[in-house]
Amino acid sequence: MNYHAAADFLSDLRRFALDPGTASVRELLAHLDDPHEDVAFVQVAGSNGKGSTARMTESILREAGYRVGLYTSPHFDDLRERIRVDGRQITESAVVEFVEEVRPFLVERAVEGDPITSFEALTAMSLWYFGRSDVDVAVLEVGMGGRLDATSVVDPVAAAVTAVSLEHTDILGDTLDEIAAEKVTVAPDDAPLVTGATDESLRAVRRHAPDALAVGFADESPDVTVRYDGLRNHTEAGVVVEGDDWGVETRVPMPGAYQARNAGVAAVLARQVGGDRVTEPALARGLRSAHWPGRFEVVERDPLVVLDGAHNPGACEALATTLAEYDYDDLHLVFGAMHDKDHRAMAATLPPVASVRTCAPAHERASDPAVLAAAFEAAGDADTVETAPSAAAALDGARDAADADDCVLVVGSLFAVAEARRTWSRLAVGRRVDGEADARAVLERAHATEADVASECVHRVVTTRLDRREARALDRAAGRVGATAVTADYRTGRELRQAVVSGTAADLRSLLASLDGHGLGTVADVLRARIDGGDEAGDDAHAYPWAESPSVMGILNVTPDSFHDGGEFFDASAAVARAEAMVEAGADVIDVGGESTRPGADPVPPAEEIERVRPVIEALTDLDVLVSIDTRKAEVGRAALEAGADILNDVTGLADPEMRFLAAEFDVPVVVMHSIDAPVVPGKTVTYDDVVSDVIDELAERVALAERAGLSRDQIIVDPGLGFGKDAVENFELLDRLDEFRALGCPILVGHSHKSMYAHVGRDAGERLPATVAGTALAVDRGADIVRVHDVPENVAAVRTAVATGDAAGVPDEWRA
Repeated sequence: MNYHAAADFLSDLRRFALDPGTASVRELLAHLDDPHEDVAFVQVAGSNGKGSTARMTESILREAGYRVGLYTSPHFDDLRERIRVDGRQITESAVVEFVEEVRPFLVERAVEGDPITSFEALTAMSLWYFGRSDVDVAVLEVGMGGRLDATSVVDPVAAAVTAVSLEHTDILGDTLDEIAAEKVTVAPDDAPLVTGATDESLRAVRRHAPDALAVGFADESPDVTVRYDGLRNHTEAGVVVEGDDWGVETRVPMPGAYQARNAGVAAVLARQVGGDRVTEPALARGLRSAHWPGRFEVVERDPLVVLDGAHNPGACEALATTLAEYDYDDLHLVFGAMHDKDHRAMAATLPPVASVRTCAPAHERASDPAVLAAAFEAAGDADTVETAPSAAAALDGARDAADADDCVLVVGSLFAVAEARRTWSRLAVGRRVDGEADARAVLERAHATEADVASECVHRVVTTRLDRREARALDRAAGRVGATAVTADYRTGRELRQAVVSGTAADLRSLLASLDGHGLGTVADVLRARIDGGDEAGDDAHAYPWAESPSVMGILNVTPDSFHDGGEFFDASAAVARAEAMVEAGADVIDVGGESTRPGADPVPPAEEIERVRPVIEALTDLDVLVSIDTRKAEVGRAALEAGADILNDVTGLADPEMRFLAAEFDVPVVVMHSIDAPVVPGKTVTYDDVVSDVIDELAERVALAERAGLSRDQIIVDPGLGFGKDAVENFELLDRLDEFRALGCPILVGHSHKSMYAHVGRDAGERLPATVAGTALAVDRGADIVRVHDVPENVAAVRTAVATGDAAGVPDEWRA
């Protein structure tokens, strides 16, 4: 069974009608020997805000040092998004293992007329995965209600009801009191329920949970007070949370006064779980790091483009209040909602609009776009109201209609937001295929079943991810022009499936033209970046040396304990002399580091790290070279930039939420490295389905954050992170397939110098220079823009040799004798 077959099986379970209660999940978990029994759980219920609150709670607990699981719904592109451990999605292999283990049991239940639903199976899979992943605590977003929800199979150590409104009245009850009675059953035995409910909703909650802790604004007389301080930049807002003897002032990456309330609920939940371990810094950084796609997500600025999953009148009203904080001229709306929502009330609560484009997301409950259009026509505010065949098409129309000072808002459901968001999140990855064996490997990684066409995939090969409608259209378009398109065999689910596209350059360009002409322009745009080199720098690109030819970054460790040269250049004068020698040998960048990230290294306080690096950076400003600061702390980065550094090199992949804004403030490049832990945790095992694809996907999220902070793609340098959470074989796989990272549209850096990966080819510490030089040549051949090395003369020669081999005419004059 491959992943798509397993996902298909889980999606098929949606055909079974909901049977509220926990009995079925309990029986399934008992069949699995109750794998969740040693995990502490937090439940987050509510009518609105529970997903954001769950994500904030998880982020705070991770900052406090816990290993944390997170279960949410729905997903955007892949059901694995719902289940995460320390931020990483459940692996495809784990999904397959789970389905293979439970399938006989589930089939037998269905035959007996007592089937388990898709949500129940996914809930059981999350608890199974959290147990086998040895998480300390798992945060569960409640699907519906409380007492009857599948997640209530657990006994939580902390729980919240974010808000209460009239929803699911056919199951939960017709009044706020009845619905509150259902939701508050998530209350734990040994801690008070936390709630963000207000007014009558709060009174209803307290009728059934008298000891509930209320979180709210000062005029509401709550137990824990929150304050919303408004926008701090285009993506963050200031919030303050204050308890009796504790408090925190920070930013959250989801603007809106209601998010201040959610932040307060999350802070109280995390403190109930973690006690003194949840310090003020953990609260501040955890809240600021809690990114949550599709929840007032600003994805563009000229015009302002906002994605928000508001799906009921209350959420739309809160959204309108938040949008009023932004300065824009006209509003252009993309609206797609489910048929069971109050469309007219939602339309009435949204701000005045210049144009509306309605659409139907690919969901069985999606409302007809004509019905949605009628709701806005009845409101009579918009100059233009029209329907569109898809969310992507509606978004294209809205962006075309908008001027630079306008706003485009996608709203109505998370399903519409998910489809629109692919305009920015979808990647096309070029694959190097040198024969049938390579072609079959590409098809197998895509879970495609038509391996008999592998012999045709020997020209240019590109992979991307498409929904069912797009996959069918691509297949038809490929047939018209003679290209080959193979997609995974996936029948029923909403997940995106892998598509493998191949053909001659002429075939693929004809395919692009055909897609443009059949309403798949957004898919064509993504493919074009790989087929026609669309990731080339634009006219406004920065003049960095690596844009002209591959560059060498020389490592200058001003530390006593780095793995290869610790202590050699700890003295500032020795460090400067070393830098001068590297520049003379041809280094384009000097990377100054004041803290070791070797396995087991002790952290260095920011003040001490600054004391190590600042005098060296100041001394290097007279050299004709760019200076990079290798740090994971924004405080150190700022001091280094003020001292004259030109580049931020962050081995944690922007784990410090301030780092990306710091790079944007100083308008400097930032290196975003993929790392599971920095410093590396010795002996820690990390599982990948395909290390290259997984690292690209995880880096894509970090690149998007940096771009939305204000950086251009040519300023965001991606580093696969060799040695950081990968074994030797995985490191060599990353090196071999480095060209696939071009999908991110960013310069590529490789840091491989003297690393333990070379023990795999028989080179012990102290004898790895020849292997490093060979790795440099391979990296440049595979597309590296920057190589980060200790031994500059030897690696400069390797870079120049690789460049000359690839294009002798392109060798710069200054390289020639």
